[in-house]
Amino acid sequence: MNLLDRNSLALIVPLVIIQLVIQIIALVDLYKREHVIGGKKWIWALVIIFGEIIGAGIYLIFGRKDA
Repeated sequence: MNLLDRNSLALIVPLVIIQLVIQIIALVDLYKREHVIGGKKWIWALVIIFGEIIGAGIYLIFGRKDA
């Protein structure tokens, strides 16, 4: 029995794709936005990248600042 059989891959692959899509959306939004909470875009980029889906969610909910 393999550690990653077909059933596991059928669950893991869509979750990884969803995570990557959300991270890309957050990074593109961060790039386009002039102002963010805290004023430091590079910190938010680290939160999005290393925080994975949680970090991207935190940015999308709390980090964006309207002009």
